[in-house]
Amino acid sequence: MPQLRIGIQLECLRLPFKQALHTAARLGASGVEIDARTGLRPQELSDTGRRQLRKMLDDLNLRVAAIRFLTRRGYDVADDLDKRMEATKLAMRFAHTLGASVVVNQIGVVPEDPLDPSADQLRSCLCDLARYGQHVGAVLAAETGAEPGERLASLLGNLQEPTLGIAFNPGNLILNGFSAEQALQMCAPWVVHVCSRDAVRDLARKRGIEVALGQGSAEFPEIIGRLEERQYRGWYIVDRDRCDAPVTEVGYAIQYLQSL
Repeated sequence: MPQLRIGIQLECLRLPFKQALHTAARLGASGVEIDARTGLRPQELSDTGRRQLRKMLDDLNLRVAAIRFLTRRGYDVADDLDKRMEATKLAMRFAHTLGASVVVNQIGVVPEDPLDPSADQLRSCLCDLARYGQHVGAVLAAETGAEPGERLASLLGNLQEPTLGIAFNPGNLILNGFSAEQALQMCAPWVVHVCSRDAVRDLARKRGIEVALGQGSAEFPEIIGRLEERQYRGWYIVDRDRCDAPVTEVGYAIQYLQSL
């Protein structure tokens, strides 16, 4: 089995940008996921700034694994949709200039009924973004978690434009009460990115709780094995949302993935 491509979602380190890059390299990551909404915004980075960033990444032996661009609303919501679409396309162009081919977003709620009017709008937007992605060389990856994996897989499987992907996030699925294992069975053909996050369900409180990687219900050995069967060569990005010592936790997560 080829060595895993392991990266870090920079924002989860809770450090200034440059310090976060140096910390990612020190922890043994080979790539980083940059947040283009709350971290490094494309409209605020000049051509000179992008060249300097690429030089810094080269010096640290890091690559930009993906751009994370979580819009406030999904593409199923009509309000300010044109602005949301244009902002997403800007993020896709930004990703390409930094050498990344994946932009991660939560696309909105996929209706259970495919005849729901919002489903038509969602499909139309996704086809538009898929075509744009072909043009600029960056694919939009829909992050799992808002619905069962089979519903998201069905949506992508029925699109006229096939060049969209899935950012598989087992932690999100578990937090929202869905089966990560069942979701992967359906979503595996579209997975272009993996968000390495873990969680458990607290049955007494009827909610999910994020935990350290390898200590929850996400079976990462099985996830890696199933994706390897499909010759997945994308990234495994460590993302720790709520913890007291993020740098330490991320370091342990990288060691855990390396051990697999």
